[in-house]
Amino acid sequence: MLSFILLALLAHALPVKCQNLLQQKLNIIILAGQSNMAGRGGVANDTATGIPTWDGVVPPQCQPNPSIIRLSADLAWVQAREPIHADIDARKTNGIGPGMPFANAVLTKDSNFGVVGLVPCAVGGTAISEWQKGQFLYEQLVKRAQMALQSGGVYRAMLWYQGETDTFSQEDVELYKGRLKRFFNDLRSDLQAPMLPIFQVALASGEGPYIEEVREAQLGIGLPNVKCVDAKGLPLGPDGLHLTTLSQMSLDDP
Repeated sequence: MLSFILLALLAHALPVKCQNLLQQKLNIIILAGQSNMAGRGGVANDTATGIPTWDGVVPPQCQPNPSIIRLSADLAWVQAREPIHADIDARKTNGIGPGMPFANAVLTKDSNFGVVGLVPCAVGGTAISEWQKGQFLYEQLVKRAQMALQSGGVYRAMLWYQGETDTFSQEDVELYKGRLKRFFNDLRSDLQAPMLPIFQVALASGEGPYIEEVREAQLGIGLPNVKCVDAKGLPLGPDGLHLTTLSQMSLDDP
């Protein structure tokens, strides 16, 4: 599904010329949204305690790669490894998300692409209203993205997966499309990246009765350089809300 994203990124690939990763230009990819972006693949309630736990299974597509780093919660570049949102979505149990399989897929397509710098920002259970300019999550995203750029990076894309929390009320549904557009436009303006490629995932599930209405808003966003990848029909975990590990990886399949 994301093969066109890979092609778009590879068309502007940067050659690897240095051994020191932080002396190379980083290909910055922002990861934002709620729990399915933070990653719940392999997470399930422990049958004895009822507490969510991650099974610790890391498929080959999600394994660490020397050319994939991530910006930690304290704004340091570290080697990326699952679960990459563990210190960002820290109040929840994190597992496999789409970030690592996507980054590995990019490098598999072209080993000379350069260094992928993942900037995780997703937080589970968050509504689109919490991602508006002036709100904490928005300001943190901008701060982290700007810090990544100061490391010598260049913005390549934002992967966005959010909306499950906005399926509860008709009022939120009616406001969703406008809020989403405003978020994308404000972010591009504040990052001084007016044509930043944004790849959003259309919902596979939701917490309320208005899933299709939110999906309709996502699929009809109508902004330039914003593409939608449809997750509808992908297998979900036992909670019926979160993508399985295999589903997360399949987002990167042609």
